[in-house]
Amino acid sequence: MNNTEKKMTFKDYAVVSSLLFGLFFGAGNLIFPLHLGQLAGHNWGPAALGFLVTGVLLPLLSVLAIAITRAKGVYDVGLPLGTGFALTFMVLIHATIGPLFGTPRTATVAYEVGLKPFLGAGNSWGLLLFSALFFGASFAFSYRENDILSNVGKVLNPLFLALLTLVFLVAFASPLGSTTSAPVTVAYSNFSNALTNGFLEGYNTMDALAGLAFGVTVVTAIQQMGQKDPKSVSLVTAKSGFFSMGAVALIYLLLILLGAMSLGQFKLSPEGGTAFTQIVNAYAGPVGQAVLATLLTVTCLTTAVGLVAAFAQDFHNHFPKVSYHVWLFLSCLASFLTANFGLETIIAWSTPMLMFLYPLSMVLILLSVFSPLFKRDGVVYLTVVVCTVVPAFFDMIVAFPKVVSQSHVGLAVAGMRSYLPLANIGMSWAVPALVGLVVGLVLHFVRRSNLPELVED
Repeated sequence: MNNTEKKMTFKDYAVVSSLLFGLFFGAGNLIFPLHLGQLAGHNWGPAALGFLVTGVLLPLLSVLAIAITRAKGVYDVGLPLGTGFALTFMVLIHATIGPLFGTPRTATVAYEVGLKPFLGAGNSWGLLLFSALFFGASFAFSYRENDILSNVGKVLNPLFLALLTLVFLVAFASPLGSTTSAPVTVAYSNFSNALTNGFLEGYNTMDALAGLAFGVTVVTAIQQMGQKDPKSVSLVTAKSGFFSMGAVALIYLLLILLGAMSLGQFKLSPEGGTAFTQIVNAYAGPVGQAVLATLLTVTCLTTAVGLVAAFAQDFHNHFPKVSYHVWLFLSCLASFLTANFGLETIIAWSTPMLMFLYPLSMVLILLSVFSPLFKRDGVVYLTVVVCTVVPAFFDMIVAFPKVVSQSHVGLAVAGMRSYLPLANIGMSWAVPALVGLVVGLVLHFVRRSNLPELVED
């Protein structure tokens, strides 16, 4: 350990926690829990519990996975399965939360929910101009790697929290309705359905995937604060993760309650962005809409900065012939192009990828967290992932838009998938993954018990 290593102060931990919070909390983190509250109505409790598992606990575990395994990013998490798998997994994660879906969504949500109501539905150039400015700003904020901590943790994030606090103070001081009398949709009609659907709704935040990808950004920022020893970096990451995800959990609960209360004045909206617009306009009209536009732009920008920086850092580390700045430019350019397909198209095609990648990410995160118990044995990883990947692939095919899911191949896959346990609730991977874990652990301990005999021979 470096004897000159700086001792972290409370302020330092607060800054790292703020960085983590800013990287995690983006557009989806505002609109999805709000919509969940409207869907669940007075059954918001079990729905919130399910949502917090995939929206808070799992992202926290992803940060802990990075800390425990002393990984520098998503590549290291998949490394027990070999370099080929690790690289493929890294590319898929970064493509999904990056230029294909996650990063473009930050711009489209900020525009369609925040700014578009001012311009009118018939405007054809607004998204193009806004997304160009948005990703230009993302490029500028993340151009200097040394400035990411300062720009996100010290500048953008406090502004976002101040605006969101203002929204909560006004909304809870004069609620639009009561959560106890809020109507419930059929999918959330009982405890188990509300719990399960809340769990699946948490996929949309993409935070478990982001936690793995942001690892390199967070580790770099902590090292720049004077922490060079890997054990110290891991400890700071873990402690800061608890603080930041605790704040995320509190905001989720308040947003879910806000969504349920809004049913006292509004009907169920098609998505959370519409609900948010209705709520702020009910309280403050155009001024409220202006606050919402600012709020969304700031929080989406913090997430976009983290996503494009993590993409550029990871890809530069593994493909060093291309510089960080070139990867950064390519990420921003591709995100700009994808954003102009519109929010509805992005969500429609991102959901299938999340149904495939989330199960794989969940099992890899849990395996990483508990890896000291089985010495990070690749055999355990292999059996679990093999048993997870096939049903997760089936879930992906079934979740695609009709052009894929209703094709001959899609219908054939749906037929095979129907024989798997829990397929009806979108979790056909869970039981096979558990079987793979049992098989892997048995193989691990059998090999370990036979090792002395093999050495003696």
